[in-house]
Amino acid sequence: MAESSHSFIAYFKRMSSPVIVLSTLRERPMYGYEISTLIQERTEGRYTISVMYPILYRLEEQGYIEIAAQEVVDGRVRNYYQLTEAGQDYLDRTLAEYRAISDDFRRLTEGGQL
Repeated sequence: MAESSHSFIAYFKRMSSPVIVLSTLRERPMYGYEISTLIQERTEGRYTISVMYPILYRLEEQGYIEIAAQEVVDGRVRNYYQLTEAGQDYLDRTLAEYRAISDDFRRLTEGGQL
């Protein structure tokens, strides 16, 4: 089935992309293309983020990530982003909320008790 911009999976990917980026940056500082590539590799291409830099800029504005280092590659500046303490706190809270709502969703759709 073709994925439209109104499909559940497209919406879920848009909504979860910042959390995926933060989770990936828990490992080490990375630059945008590196984050995108790692996510694609780990999901065998099923999960892609086509708007990586707006997500990074927004997370930086929110104080969840910061630039850890910069290097110039082929005349272009490459920013390496790292998770901040506020970003780690936000990620921990968000993942806990996701696990709770995911468990409730599974029970509701599979007929189990809350």
